[in-house]
Amino acid sequence: MADEVAIEQRYEVETRDLEYRREGSAPILARLYRPVGAGPFPAVIEVHGGAWAMGDRLNNAPLDEALAKSGIVVLAVDFRMPPQWRYPASIADINYATRWLKAHAGKFGSRRDLVGGLGTSSGAHQLLLSALKPQDPRYAALPLAEAPGEDASLPYLALCWPISDPLARYRMVKEKGNARLVEAHDAYWASEDEMAEGNPQAIVASGGAGRLPPAILIQGTGDDNVTPDMADRFTAAWKARGGAMDLHKFDGQPHTFVMRDPASEASRRATELVRDFILAQAGRG
Repeated sequence: MADEVAIEQRYEVETRDLEYRREGSAPILARLYRPVGAGPFPAVIEVHGGAWAMGDRLNNAPLDEALAKSGIVVLAVDFRMPPQWRYPASIADINYATRWLKAHAGKFGSRRDLVGGLGTSSGAHQLLLSALKPQDPRYAALPLAEAPGEDASLPYLALCWPISDPLARYRMVKEKGNARLVEAHDAYWASEDEMAEGNPQAIVASGGAGRLPPAILIQGTGDDNVTPDMADRFTAAWKARGGAMDLHKFDGQPHTFVMRDPASEASRRATELVRDFILAQAGRG
């Protein structure tokens, strides 16, 4: 089908929605994609993009389904967003969801030590903040009663077209007159100072993240939602601080290209790279 990634199907997949936490009386949901089999399978907490202010857990369904067919458990999470909620509320949700998945991994055919992270666009930015500073009191503010000692650190990260420097992106879209993205930044962030503080590029470059997990970064060269050098600068900073990061560029591909055209050859190749990276990190490659 045109809305599917043309990737080898190794497993049947069970899909369902579940509630991973509540905000007052309102449930916050996640979509679980679980391979049918004995496992244990690697698992990823999946954080969608949408300029921090749009979208939901179904944004990346073609990618999530393809990974699950490959033998990877995917938990795609909703989180608090503008206009009601601003930075860092969503990071607290993602940090909580990460700990929740690690604590409950066995119920979904995985194991705590096999849980990694997958993020796209602004979702990759938010995942990075949670994973790079897992014990930041703002990010880890929501207690997990069943596993109070758990943290949101992750042993590997898959990053697709990440907004790794939100301040540089904000200045770029302001200069270009991209009102939609400027408004989304302003809805989520209170100031440029906040963008400078909640900034993975700066955190990594300054050494503020400690030991960096292995990572893969997928980037289209036709992506006008990031600065032209964003992926290169982030990869260079990651490696300079002793982290392993594989950067894969796709000529001419736009932002979110896997979801824009799941059936394309570029989408298939990108998904296979993410699949193979996750399976290798979990010792299943």
